Amino acid sequence: MSGELLTKAYFCRKLYLMIQSFTELNLSSPLLNALSELDYVNPTPIQAAVFPVIMGGKDVIGIAQTGTGKTLAYLLPVLRQMKYSEQRHPRVMILVPTRELVLQVIREIEKLTSFMTVRVSGVYGGTNINTQKEEVYQGIDILVATPGRLFDLAMSGVIRLKSIQRVIIDEVDEMLNLGFRPQIISILELLPENRQNLMFSATLTEEVDDLIEDFFVHPEKIEIAPHGATLDKIQQGVYLVPNFFSKINLLEYLLKNQEDMLKVLVFSKSKKLADRLEEELTKKGISGIAVIHSNKSQNLRIGTLERFTQGEIRVLIATDIAARGLDVQDVSHVINFDFPSEAPDYIHRIGRTGRADKDGISISFVNEAERESLKEVETLMNRKIEVISMPEQVQLSNIFTDDERPVLFDKNYLKPMKKRQGGPAFQEKKKYYEQVNFSKTRRSKKRG
Repeated sequence: MSGELLTKAYFCRKLYLMIQSFTELNLSSPLLNALSELDYVNPTPIQAAVFPVIMGGKDVIGIAQTGTGKTLAYLLPVLRQMKYSEQRHPRVMILVPTRELVLQVIREIEKLTSFMTVRVSGVYGGTNINTQKEEVYQGIDILVATPGRLFDLAMSGVIRLKSIQRVIIDEVDEMLNLGFRPQIISILELLPENRQNLMFSATLTEEVDDLIEDFFVHPEKIEIAPHGATLDKIQQGVYLVPNFFSKINLLEYLLKNQEDMLKVLVFSKSKKLADRLEEELTKKGISGIAVIHSNKSQNLRIGTLERFTQGEIRVLIATDIAARGLDVQDVSHVINFDFPSEAPDYIHRIGRTGRADKDGISISFVNEAERESLKEVETLMNRKIEVISMPEQVQLSNIFTDDERPVLFDKNYLKPMKKRQGGPAFQEKKKYYEQVNFSKTRRSKKRG
């Protein structure tokens, strides 16, 4: 990263001592009233640290653990400085990776602006673009969007990005993982040069650093927790399990015998496996299960998340993309049925529990092929995850799924290759090519 990036050290404990409540921040009465109604009293360290810097107009890179209130950290100063306007095009743009996160950010804005007049709208793929065009054409102050749909709307001319005064990029590493880099770069190039850039994430990568280098101006990096550190309030454990069906048996045992598993978020590596996991658990008599992933309709996903939030669903099975950035209160357990292949994804996953200063539990099922990924996570966190003994009641299966078997591209690859024997056809082909080459040589000599 460029030497222009200024780094300040903020210590969480010191910040808590300095700022005891939101009333000590330079917040307006409408915002303080909204926070009071929401029973928000004390700002988190990231909220306290970035507020004066954003208010000062600097570009900011905010890094904090998942579940520490990053959304509120950028919304409070942005809303504090927002004045009433009737202009049609948005002044603030918030980019997020998924449809669920668009809706979540909008809900937070609506809660905080219950005593203010702020027009907010969200745009994302998977729905009718004409409906979204009509909505944003009516005029908005804050636009929350996924990169792909925002770029489409900008190209259509419905949204004029030259009116943007602040751009917030939330969970940028995940957007890059999803392949949105070209759209993000195109969007940033369409924005006016005189703007404030804010970026928030739990992790940073080299690709993110390159983006900062190209588009941010003397940004101030505010890092509340060391990069890659995990939440202290999350108890972590790992079971060494050989295969899919053994993992199913273990999960069944835990759900039936652990009474404290009240609201469980289970991560699967793919949509196909998520559906299969739901099917297998249902066969075993586990009730209160639901699945969300990108193949599910938008209305179904929204309804499922609301039911999970309200406690009507006990076990929610999700893929990384579907659950990215979700803020569901009181998740008692996060279970990594499939261990993530990328170490930062582990941090994001377990951050779904232990939120808002509450304790949480993370349990991971790891097979032989996933042990290397486990080592990478332990290296990232600079700590070992406790290995839990397998309960004697859990039956270990000796059946491996197709995904777990080694793939042999040639079933005869162990047999010695037979020496090819040239038959009559082979001899005829050989003479033919000799004639062709001879003719070609003669033509070449003739040209010479």
